[in-house]
Amino acid sequence: MQLNFIRTVAGLALAAFVSAAAAQADYPNRPVTLVVPSAPGGGSDTIARLFAERLGRALKQNFIVDNKAGANGVVGLDNVAHATPDGYKLLFSYAAAMVINPSMIKKMPFDPLKDLIPIAQIASGGNLMAVNPKLPVKNLQEFVAYAKAHPGQLNYCSWGTGSGGHLTMESLKKQAGLDMTHIPYKGSGPCAQDVMGGRVEAGWVDFSSTVGLVSSGRLRAIATSGPSRVPQLPDVPTLTEAGYPFSSYTWYGLFAPAGTPQPIIDKLNATVRGLLREPDMIRRMSDLNITDLPQTTPQQFAEIVRADMGKWGKLVRSLNLQMD
Repeated sequence: MQLNFIRTVAGLALAAFVSAAAAQADYPNRPVTLVVPSAPGGGSDTIARLFAERLGRALKQNFIVDNKAGANGVVGLDNVAHATPDGYKLLFSYAAAMVINPSMIKKMPFDPLKDLIPIAQIASGGNLMAVNPKLPVKNLQEFVAYAKAHPGQLNYCSWGTGSGGHLTMESLKKQAGLDMTHIPYKGSGPCAQDVMGGRVEAGWVDFSSTVGLVSSGRLRAIATSGPSRVPQLPDVPTLTEAGYPFSSYTWYGLFAPAGTPQPIIDKLNATVRGLLREPDMIRRMSDLNITDLPQTTPQQFAEIVRADMGKWGKLVRSLNLQMD
């Protein structure tokens, strides 16, 4: 009797293992949701939709973008961190949502390092500081002089409190001794629109979705936060070149809930890396003004996330910024 029971249990366990292995090998066999923790229209959303299309084509299944903006990305990240770890709900995130929030927010509803698994880095680079073309400044030095001459009178926007744009401007304010008011938005797109409309004087915006606005004269770019100038705007200096040292940068990446089977993580990573090598994808990303396309393993990307969390955390502490 006991032997039969053991055999039954063993058989059930084996069947469950075979079923799980088959499901992983067959992944994905139904639509996959790709959560983007920002509003539609910004750089994260634009690039996520491009990758959703290409992932769907490569894996022969629909990848559906679901925008969940709010709290500098916390709403979207939390949604994925607590999702079933089966590969059918993934996260397409920008760097700040992952690596800045833990130092900014006192009570995070999840632990990014424990509750989310890095799959693959998508791209890296800097952001743009843009001003309304009617503002009487042509470069960063003139902007600093103008802001000093109008203390407390200028507003600037970013894609949220605790975002990379927010911290970058706060670093500049501290170094240059500026008095300006931060206006947080739910995405880079609405921020750029209000800079163009003159409702705010300046803003930090994502590069991929705004360089066209700069080229057309609707925005004036005066600095970039990346480590080097961008080819599309060769006359726009980095903050460091302009005399205000800044070394942190941004990236986009794909993540899954902790506990997602490793074969699914590896399959997604291999697919993303393959997409980043395709000439057509390289051209499409270049059209979005993104030329730095690192190809990382999940382990390499995890190391980048951990290192950047330390770098941004140090900046947050130096600026003494906190959110409830």
